[in-house]
Amino acid sequence: MMTSTPSVSPGRVNSPDGGTDRAEVDFRDLEQIRPPVGIKSWQSSDDRFLHPTVQIAPVDSVKRLGTGRPGWFVENVHAPIGRRVELQFQGPVHLLAMYNEGGRRDGETSIDGFAPSKIRNVAKKLTFVPAGCGYREWLETAASTRLTFLYLDPTVLRNDGGDDYAARIHFEDSGVWETATKLKSAIENGQAKRTLYLSALSSVLAIELSRCYDNAARDTALNRGGLACWQKRAVVGYIEEHLGEQICLSTLAQLARLSQHHFCRAFKQSFGVPPHHYHVQRRIEQAKLLLADRSISITDIGFTLGYSQTSSFSVAFRKNTGWTPSEYRREFK
Repeated sequence: MMTSTPSVSPGRVNSPDGGTDRAEVDFRDLEQIRPPVGIKSWQSSDDRFLHPTVQIAPVDSVKRLGTGRPGWFVENVHAPIGRRVELQFQGPVHLLAMYNEGGRRDGETSIDGFAPSKIRNVAKKLTFVPAGCGYREWLETAASTRLTFLYLDPTVLRNDGGDDYAARIHFEDSGVWETATKLKSAIENGQAKRTLYLSALSSVLAIELSRCYDNAARDTALNRGGLACWQKRAVVGYIEEHLGEQICLSTLAQLARLSQHHFCRAFKQSFGVPPHHYHVQRRIEQAKLLLADRSISITDIGFTLGYSQTSSFSVAFRKNTGWTPSEYRREFK
């Protein structure tokens, strides 16, 4: 759970043994973020100032708490439901964003040189921003949303393969997630003698990141029976943007540049269900997020997600969850 503490200026604070290896800061009331411990800000070749931590606007729209030591820094960010938040980052360190929980009614995430992502269900997704790359995101929260930002100096997250890390937006990888969670916990524990452990975890994380990049690069060649990565991104992105609308199979097939017959077969191979079932499942997942907000009526939620009658929404919700919308909402008391 996110806990708030009196706001202080970021900087070194004495550790229990009298050293200065750890900093703990509450960023909520700061208008400008200063460099966390051990991470220096710098200027790019075109004289732009590159901020060492994610800029968030409005400043009071979230609660954020950070702690770290030289080379490693972690921030926990909480955005309540119904907030519009803008995030921006470009710095001398690698950034790994972990979307622990929540979702967005609307929003977009982009990294320089890559197609933006507009998916709404961001829970358990990861975004990796290599040092020096520009990252921007805006979102309207559909539920209480919690993120973790891991800032890793390139000297501690080394790629022994020699190639630069590639940016990735909203990807899923259990290995990366598990290792990053361990690294987060180790940074937050803050014992002065845990540098070797942090270094070991960082090495594992570097391997996991390289592995998932290699898997993604091979995806098109290996997934001959399913959709290629670019096809999945295009189709899923379109479905996410049109959850409350009827979606024509021909439109999805055109996005994937396939015949309808070939597209249906490839889609089921990739996602395990036909396109229509996937669309319904995503509607129901969005409905779960909206049901957490008691200011929205169940009827309005159904209309928002494309159901013309409350009864049809209730039938679809119960078929997929085993609960009626009213029963599910009561669980939030």
